[in-house]
Amino acid sequence: MVAHVSTVTFQGLEVTPIDVQVQIGSGLPAFMVVGLPDKAVGESRERVRAALTAMGLALPAKRITVNLSPADLQKEGSHFDLPIALGILMAMGVVPEDMVAPYIVLGELALDGALLPVAGVLPAAMGAAERGRGILCPAENGSEACWAGNLDILAPATLLALLNHFRGTQLLSPPVRVDEPAVAHYRDLADIRGQETARRALEIAAAGGHNLLMSGPPGSGKSLLASCLPGILPPLSSEEILETSMIASVAGKLTAGKLCASRPYRDPHHSTSTPAMVGGGKRPKPGEISLAHNGVLFLDELPEFPRAVLEALRQPIETGTVAVARAQAHVEYPARFQLVAAMNPCRCGYISDAGRGCGRAPKCASEYQSRLSGPLLDRIDLHVEVPEVPVAEMFTPAAAESSAAVAARVRAARMRQQARFHKTPYRLNAHLSGEKVQEYAAPDAEGRALMTQAAEKMRLSMRGMHRVLKVALSIADLEGAEQLRKPHIAEALSFRARVGTS
Repeated sequence: MVAHVSTVTFQGLEVTPIDVQVQIGSGLPAFMVVGLPDKAVGESRERVRAALTAMGLALPAKRITVNLSPADLQKEGSHFDLPIALGILMAMGVVPEDMVAPYIVLGELALDGALLPVAGVLPAAMGAAERGRGILCPAENGSEACWAGNLDILAPATLLALLNHFRGTQLLSPPVRVDEPAVAHYRDLADIRGQETARRALEIAAAGGHNLLMSGPPGSGKSLLASCLPGILPPLSSEEILETSMIASVAGKLTAGKLCASRPYRDPHHSTSTPAMVGGGKRPKPGEISLAHNGVLFLDELPEFPRAVLEALRQPIETGTVAVARAQAHVEYPARFQLVAAMNPCRCGYISDAGRGCGRAPKCASEYQSRLSGPLLDRIDLHVEVPEVPVAEMFTPAAAESSAAVAARVRAARMRQQARFHKTPYRLNAHLSGEKVQEYAAPDAEGRALMTQAAEKMRLSMRGMHRVLKVALSIADLEGAEQLRKPHIAEALSFRARVGTS
């Protein structure tokens, strides 16, 4: 007899069905797992053996073969423990096969038989619902599975509780969905003194989803400004909440079954590797750019990042997705993030301060800024200087607008964009492809004349011109203007000049 248990493996956010086949036959006592298991799956033998022993059950002194089909697909993760254990119990005649057949099964076993939470339950539950199946998962993942819709969910805390449920001696209560989302709290713009130009750039970036680069001396408030950006962005839509939560689920970052209802804010250190940034590893997982999907990716000390890491961002910035290709896997993750970067004008940071005196100027600045390639800088819509704040201003009463006031204008601007793009694949001005910019961001005659003159004088590339027009369109949306005019173009051009120059 061969017992069959259904489970899944993950290729990006895609769920691939796996058939766990268990056979107990004659031969020397052995416990083998075949079908390209990784080390975590191979070690499930010891966890399953210990869990069964903790319940007073012993493996038969026979040859136990576990096949994970299809056999040519790499299997990774600890969630195969429970399917393997149930397959063995079915082959031993302890659990009827018809009790397990309706479910997709995931779960990690502790040595005492407890079921530990695993990653990826939300996409697995959605895949189960599409196939008309239920899902069997650990109790700590039960609330997460509830978000997949109306499906049968079994969420036991231990393997023994699951067996008692199948026997009819214990009834498992259905898990309860946690409607209270996980909400993050962000800094308020009212905390910032001065920096009116940077605050304006932040508002424009929020309105149109534009990338932003800030340059200034240490302590001028660049990191504080960046941390305020998620607080002025509109709330996530239902679709965006689901997208963001599925990525977090696959990465194992959903807590207590709560969906991610706040804009992600990721600020990796400049020592971050390329796989950690874009995704990958032996088991391709979401990188920082995917964890920042629908949110903000803040890169502080931008020139200090390895060049390969920065160049790897170029394609995702354009496409909103990242494809991770490995010898044994090829997966794709969404990566529609808003890049906010900060840098000093030179290594010491004080090249423009005559009082401090940079002894290596101007070579210090040129060498430091040359770490950033032209194509990467060309993909950043807004470039803004963040000067040092005078000490006297720190003791004046706060007169700046709060994040709530700015967020209201941003929300109104985005509603205009939703109306504009409701029959298109675009969401924001920053998402417009090059060929569509002229259709949606066509300036008046004076604006065209200024744009033509500026393109020649500033030597803008075609991509650079398109980005100026998209920024100008966001400025017009903030103003509520129907026509793109010369003042909108002029302000957009003021944020196009490269920052950090001496």
